[in-house]
Order: sequence, then structure tokens, then C-alpha cells
Amino acid sequence: MKFAGLTDDQKKIKAELGNPADFKVMQQFTSEYSAKQWEKRMYAHGYEKDKKGTGWKYGYTFSVRR
Repeated sequence: MKFAGLTDDQKKIKAELGNPADFKVMQQFTSEYSAKQWEKRMYAHGYEKDKKGTGWKYGYTFSVRR
């Protein structure tokens, strides 16, 4: 499963997720509006929402292998 989310602290969220090997900060944002638009595009591409992140300054992705 692929996840996408927004956060203000990319190091903290990566650690909270267990340091996934494919964790990537995909984009840095200067406005909440542009961050939310990115998030919607990621969901349209098949990503699921990661609810652990808080804030909107960085958009990140990672996957969970089963």
C-alpha cells in the first residue's frame, strides 16, 4: 500500500513511521492551499491518506509491504 501525507516535521514523522526505507519528502510548500492540492493529486494517483502527519509544510510518501 502506498501512502501520502503532510507534515511540518519530516524527521519526526519518519521516525514515528518506523523509518521506512522508501520514505521521501516529495515537495516543500509555501502555502497550505498548494499543499492540499498536492495531497488531492496524490490520492487521485492511488495513494492512501497517512493520518499521522500534522501541518502542511512538507508532502511525503512511503509504502507498506505486506
